[in-house]
Amino acid sequence: MEYLYILREALVWTVTIFWLYQIMVSLCSLVKLKDKPLKVKKDHKFMAIIPAHNEEAVVANLIESLKNQDYNKDLYDIYVIADNCTDNTAQIARDAGAIVYQRFDPTKKTKGYALNWFLQQKIEEDADYDAFFVFDADNIVDKNFIKNMNKKLCQGEDVVQGYRDIKNPTDSWITAGYAIFYWTMHRFYHLARYNLGLSPLLNGTGFMVKFDVVKPDGWQTKTLTEDIEFSLQRIIKGKRLGWSTDAIVYDEQPVGFKQSWSQRSRWTVGHMQCITEYTKSLAKATKENKTMMNFDGLLYIVGSIPMFIITLVIIATNFLMYAGDGLTNIELIYNLAMYLVPTFLLPIGTAMIVMALDGRPIKPMAKGLMLYPIFMGSWLVINFKCLFKRTTTWEKIEHVRDIKITDVSETNEAPAEVAEKIS
Repeated sequence: MEYLYILREALVWTVTIFWLYQIMVSLCSLVKLKDKPLKVKKDHKFMAIIPAHNEEAVVANLIESLKNQDYNKDLYDIYVIADNCTDNTAQIARDAGAIVYQRFDPTKKTKGYALNWFLQQKIEEDADYDAFFVFDADNIVDKNFIKNMNKKLCQGEDVVQGYRDIKNPTDSWITAGYAIFYWTMHRFYHLARYNLGLSPLLNGTGFMVKFDVVKPDGWQTKTLTEDIEFSLQRIIKGKRLGWSTDAIVYDEQPVGFKQSWSQRSRWTVGHMQCITEYTKSLAKATKENKTMMNFDGLLYIVGSIPMFIITLVIIATNFLMYAGDGLTNIELIYNLAMYLVPTFLLPIGTAMIVMALDGRPIKPMAKGLMLYPIFMGSWLVINFKCLFKRTTTWEKIEHVRDIKITDVSETNEAPAEVAEKIS
């Protein structure tokens, strides 16, 4: 029993120190920094790249929002990669004004493969672009997206994640859960790290990469979470990623629980793949470079599934000690409450703080806030399931509404206002 107590205390201190570090970093999101000076003053030329698999219902809306950018129309081209499509995505994209590349390879279906296939062609052509953006076909883009990303490029940033907002946050408690999760991550993870000089991470869609970055090797990712994988590759090389609060892209999230379960299962498996592939390299880079950025990147990997497993072991040791009369009923309840309360109740308070800071109305999100613990709790169940059974099949998100940029609800009007305050 004594050894079990020592093990539990060591693990408790490990989890406590980890979360104290996260809290301290998160507080840096409250610091208002001066805008970076411009290193060059130039209107750069961009590619907007849209990998799309059977997205005929939504791809035209994204193309329309890109065509309406407040930026010189001669300085960006819109490309759609119709990837293994069996519908009219390619024709609809052409009719909407995009340049369409069709790709058929049923053995390599992920976005990472599609991006590498397309970019290799542009590299071989020596295409005269300065940078490119990557979007999902169900996105819609704020009219100032390219203008604000161009500013980041002029400031010397070479890989920048834009603000990924949700275009359907009030459709269901599931979409509300996604929205609250992303709003919290954007402020307390990405913005906080950007302010502190650490590295944010790419977040799936709405990001910019300087073309020179991929010219040597192309887009070389192989996991289910190509965004995180590419981010970790950059961090290992000692390259910090950028963040733009005012380059806003709106993403559609699944309305139903079944689709959400499938999507988040894939994300969890992708994180596990990144843990296997990059933990050793991150640890080596931390040792060699001795930078907080590398250390923070290593903590990101450690803080996902490994920290989840440690927490499960702590809970298990409490029950083992209780079974061996090492804990009273009150002590067991107290020890479990120390994990259950922060896990299921604290996120509601954190979300309300973020929404207040960002100037978002809470009333439309009231149901989502109340059910947010269930959303996050289901993610813990997904993590546990993926420890033993890993889902790798892609399931298409059903688009239940035709949402254009002009239809974005009032709950999504806040980021532009916040961007003005931050910048």
